[in-house]
Amino acid sequence: MLRKLTRPVDLTRDAMTRMQTSRREFLKSVGVGAAALAAPSLADPSNPSRTRRRPNIVIIFTDDQGYGDVGVFGAEGFETPHLDRMAGEGMRFTSFYTAQPVCSASRAALLTGCYPNRIGITGALSPGSKTGISPSEVTVAELCRSRGYATAIFGKWHLGHHRDFLPTRHGFDEFCGIPYSNDMWPLHPDLVKLPPDAEERKRRYPGLPLCEGGEIVNPNVKPEDQATFTRLFTQRAVRFIRENRERPFFLYVPHPMPHVPLFVSDRFRERSKQGLYGDVIMEIDWSVGEILRTLKECDLNRNTLVLFTSDNGPWLSYGNHGGSTGPLREGKGSTWEGGVRVPCIMRWPGRIPAGAICDEPVMTIDIFPTVAALIDAKLPAHRIDGKDISPLMSGMPGVRSPHEVLYFYYHRNDLEALRAGRWKLVFPHQYRSLTGAPGNDGQPAGYTQQTCELELYDLKTDIGERRNVIAEHPDVVARLQAFAESAREDLGDALTDRQGSNIRPAGRVEPDDRES
Repeated sequence: MLRKLTRPVDLTRDAMTRMQTSRREFLKSVGVGAAALAAPSLADPSNPSRTRRRPNIVIIFTDDQGYGDVGVFGAEGFETPHLDRMAGEGMRFTSFYTAQPVCSASRAALLTGCYPNRIGITGALSPGSKTGISPSEVTVAELCRSRGYATAIFGKWHLGHHRDFLPTRHGFDEFCGIPYSNDMWPLHPDLVKLPPDAEERKRRYPGLPLCEGGEIVNPNVKPEDQATFTRLFTQRAVRFIRENRERPFFLYVPHPMPHVPLFVSDRFRERSKQGLYGDVIMEIDWSVGEILRTLKECDLNRNTLVLFTSDNGPWLSYGNHGGSTGPLREGKGSTWEGGVRVPCIMRWPGRIPAGAICDEPVMTIDIFPTVAALIDAKLPAHRIDGKDISPLMSGMPGVRSPHEVLYFYYHRNDLEALRAGRWKLVFPHQYRSLTGAPGNDGQPAGYTQQTCELELYDLKTDIGERRNVIAEHPDVVARLQAFAESAREDLGDALTDRQGSNIRPAGRVEPDDRES
């Protein structure tokens, strides 16, 4: 069982003591402790002088932005001054992972603290999907609302488009955005040249709706509407901050960009040397700057955690309309590093040390329990997979990742890889790879199917996964294989035909409930 793996066995007693001490000191510094836990009035929104003790939480989540698509992570052809400043004022996480390299699954992990296959969410839910996030799961928004927070999402949801799956049914007071990806509309074939089967499928899609709360306010989003999205969702985020400055809030801004098809406002068009993709990233950077500026103007800087990251790696087949993985191998749609390792920056003046870098492996599943610790929220009774990473955020020397192992599932429920410390073990599987020339100006190139064997990589010396060292470390392989067996017992593994013992079903609509 994975439960046996939750306490790192390779940490010394001193290191464990440092982690526990660091966590106590970090939580104490933000006004969290036993006294706060015992005081129900702290969660009372009618008493803002007390609720302000709890930190505001802002998560900015981009779509298909690569590891190499931020200035401080090595971006070329465009600048990201606001994100770079955010990193200079906070902490850059260089081994931060998304749970799966695809839209819905990655969002499920971020919002619930669970591996997405544990809760029945895989792949990217389409406009025809009958499933979505289960009402029995608890989201970060519900966690925050239980402690008196105002909650909002502005951007892309993608955890089910039927009414019972929408954000307002899962802890969000406000929602303005789209229910799934911006390419899931019948206009996509007009913008890019797709293979015949993909074009036929897209033509059958309904119009892309823009929602407000639980209602559709624009059933047929047009290209000119998408060009306003980054600005629209930023304006809504700024307004939400100002309106809730006297109470704690959770703000989630999952930008639909830079997922193809790319759209940008006139203000940022032709601003970057890279081209349209660079223009889009520069507008997202502007959005980050607007949020940070508003927090400062509202005197909320020192009481707000801001987290920026991406849902998965870039869509490499789109060439100059896709992003960059920097030194990493492959991209979106694979569990090689370029598909699952993403840029991450956290900022909290006075709480997170400025200009710090953390290279410990952590994952989006860790955000949920970390927020719970910071706001004194009770974790759900059901099992989650994430760990509190506030000790790492404190920047205290010697603190290690709370995970002994992280798992990378994909497709049906395939355990394709795992990471334990410096080591990554890759299991035999097929994966897509861009072996020819990439696409150009929105026209994608084709992938080829590749097959890998059981392979071992030392990510400390080989971040690009170029040199298989499996023959040199049989003892490491044996230890990591034992971790894999625990995961297969717990979560299953379609590659080895194993059924998991601790998975929960996704939500499913009944025939009479399929309004969209």
